[in-house]
Amino acid sequence: MRVTVRSFAKINLGLSIGSLRPDGFHDLRTVYQTIALHDIISVQVNRGNGIEIRCDDPRVPTDATNTCYRIAERAIDALRVRGRIVITIEKRLPVQGGLGAGSANAVAALIGLETALKKKLPGTERLRIAAEVGSDLPLFLAGGTVLGVGHGEEVYPLPDLPATACVVATPDIGVSTPQAFADWDGMIAKGTAEGERPHVDRADHGVKWTPQAPSDRMLEIGRALSAWLSGQPLSGVPVSKGRGRAETSLLDLVRTGIENDFERVVFPKYPELRKVKSVLEGSGAFYASLSGSGSALYGLFRSRATAAKAVARLRRAGVPAQATTTMTRQQYWKKFLVSSS
Repeated sequence: MRVTVRSFAKINLGLSIGSLRPDGFHDLRTVYQTIALHDIISVQVNRGNGIEIRCDDPRVPTDATNTCYRIAERAIDALRVRGRIVITIEKRLPVQGGLGAGSANAVAALIGLETALKKKLPGTERLRIAAEVGSDLPLFLAGGTVLGVGHGEEVYPLPDLPATACVVATPDIGVSTPQAFADWDGMIAKGTAEGERPHVDRADHGVKWTPQAPSDRMLEIGRALSAWLSGQPLSGVPVSKGRGRAETSLLDLVRTGIENDFERVVFPKYPELRKVKSVLEGSGAFYASLSGSGSALYGLFRSRATAAKAVARLRRAGVPAQATTTMTRQQYWKKFLVSSS
């Protein structure tokens, strides 16, 4: 049986980086949001044994390091089935772009495999396997608007934000997520956070300038998100009026001042990415940000027409860009399956 599914991308609505944990991961707080841009994943189960990954993009590994391979290996063990699994990846999303493409591919392969085998893992087992393979895989088992905590693998579906016009810019730059985390740790250690308002630390009977502690940053974004979810206005944050409840919720989230911490280390290293964000904002985006560690950036727009103009402006500047939309959870799952035969 052959099953074909869409592998949707995600963006991050804010991302706060906390302290480095004993397990080598950083604590994170982020709101994931799935969008309509996608790869295509086909899963076929034949007689025999083994897992085969096929992809025409040379940047995508086709060995056991591929996330699709790793999740399929765990899934067939958990389902206690045999067969030769052939997974074909049709790439449309950038590699190392911050859109979660590899993680989305893996979850799409898992769902496709279950469908092809006509067997289904329990929800908790799905989440466990997904988290073993990668930190942001579990979000794709929820879809829509999702709160990510821990090192991103602990996910909680949130009330859906409205489907919103979105422009995704994909400069031809590969940003390494591990390197971005290393740069963040180095910046914190040196106390050189760009734009950070330092505080005085009188430890050791002296005075030194340090950036805000990671634990304090996590607490701040936690409070902001809690206030947003409870519908309570934050101090100094205007509350939207005269709009529908869903749109108001999105605008109020933006007004919490959420930002992506990775911008502080990625933009100085790749100043051209900062320029792309400025173009999005100058083209009418009511919110623009790096997604994940980049290099993809996105802008949210109030209309498709304005988004289309932003795409044209970016392309004239030589920056690849596409207009798309954010997806509610229902839209995500409704459009997930392409075909089965």
